[in-house]
Amino acid sequence: MRSHPTVATGDIGTTTTTAETVVVVEADPPGCPASSATPSPKPAPAPAAAASGGAKPLPLFISLALGLAVRFLVPRPAKVTPQAWQLLSIFLSTIAGLVLAPLPVGAWAFLGLTVTVATRTLSFAAAFGAFTNEVIWLIVISFFFARGFVKTGLGDRVATYFVKWLGRSTLGLSYGLVISEALISPAMPSTTARAGGVFLPIIKSLSLSSGSKPNDPSAKKLGSYLVQSQLQAAANSSALFLTAAAQNLLCLKLAEGIGVNIRNQWITWFKAACVPALLGLLVTPYLIYKIYPPEIKDTPEAPALAAEKLKNMGPVTKNEWIMIATMLLAVSLWIFGQSIAVSSVVAAMIGLSILLLLGVLNWEDCLNEKSAWDTLAWFAILVGLAGQLTNLGIVSWMSNCVAKVLRSFSLSWPAAFGVLQASYFFIHYIFASQTAQVGALYSAFLAMHLAAGVPALMSALALAYNANLFGSLTHYSSGQSAVYFGAGYVGLPDVFKLGFITAVINAVIWGAAGALWWKLLGLY
Repeated sequence: MRSHPTVATGDIGTTTTTAETVVVVEADPPGCPASSATPSPKPAPAPAAAASGGAKPLPLFISLALGLAVRFLVPRPAKVTPQAWQLLSIFLSTIAGLVLAPLPVGAWAFLGLTVTVATRTLSFAAAFGAFTNEVIWLIVISFFFARGFVKTGLGDRVATYFVKWLGRSTLGLSYGLVISEALISPAMPSTTARAGGVFLPIIKSLSLSSGSKPNDPSAKKLGSYLVQSQLQAAANSSALFLTAAAQNLLCLKLAEGIGVNIRNQWITWFKAACVPALLGLLVTPYLIYKIYPPEIKDTPEAPALAAEKLKNMGPVTKNEWIMIATMLLAVSLWIFGQSIAVSSVVAAMIGLSILLLLGVLNWEDCLNEKSAWDTLAWFAILVGLAGQLTNLGIVSWMSNCVAKVLRSFSLSWPAAFGVLQASYFFIHYIFASQTAQVGALYSAFLAMHLAAGVPALMSALALAYNANLFGSLTHYSSGQSAVYFGAGYVGLPDVFKLGFITAVINAVIWGAAGALWWKLLGLY
């Protein structure tokens, strides 16, 4: 099995170990409201890099060798400045380290940042410039919103209602869970938090009550199907709303750096995504039901279990009502904030301030969100380096080179669009993070699209939607994949097989229905 000690979500840019995520899940036993987000005292296994006392030698050697080879062995193109070429070599070593993990992501990114400053490739101010990026702070605040959902039990309550209403059959149960995730996703911008804090505990509870145990032949009775259905459908939930995954906002921010400015971002995003994403949500549970069928077809006890759980949870608490009101305010500001000059990050700051003032969250909750602060560090470094590559002309040089190659094959822009989108998607097999790939490659691929003559708005949105869809390719492709795989209900061969099959189905849905819908919207 391929080892990835650090797995970052595509949704929120989360960097967290699988073991740590499971600890959060176990904070509240199945069948009980998630009354506290405080991790269980059960210690998480130390990451492999930490256990070895330093960097892993072979990944370290490969990561450094790649950058050094580019810097000293590959001839520098005449159109590229020495500063830009040196920064590219450092950036490539940093990306290689994100894939091979000689050190935890945050530590490796810091080493890359240190080299850029120590070699005077960038000034201190330029190297740290992305730490003031609004979208990165929005990602950090999104972690705190997710903790509020888990701590108050609101996300658990919403999902349990849908189990009660739709859970008489296994297929209905899956649709209930999928619909509930789609509904809470615009206010809970983390598929990892939704998976680990809300849906996996419910799936485990339902599966165990039906005699479906992890790491056991009985897993295929119910648990295997529910886990895979929820994971594969989550890609479309995250793509449906701009605020359903924090990397969505990052994509549009990076698009602005390339000169693609999108007005009324929330509405524009939803209008373009609604048809293919809703179709994907409708098809996925049934598709998985047919190609990976559960042994148990009917679950008549599920509604009764859900009703009993809701009874034990009691009426909606004051903190849940505050959470509902705050999230409605935040989502409203995310949708309409541009018309009143309130940015997305300011809307999130207002929401977090309300939660802190009214005691739904306390500062200790925020400090305990280590993944949020880790993400702030490594992601700001990665985005900053990628931004400086754009400023120094590397991205435009690379995109022009690729465009020339595509033109040499006499490809029309629709054909070039297909080739570039497929390449961007399947490159994710070597990434253990959706957000890392967005930070590393989104700007370059968008520039390639533009150089090949693909319409700008269509290019920016399609790449952003793509960043959600590849999150369920493998067990390491995103935080939510790691959470669900760690539950022990699905074997590794099935993960890869179902990930690829669903990817093909999503390509058909988004490439056919999506393209027709975008034509009606005038995107091309």
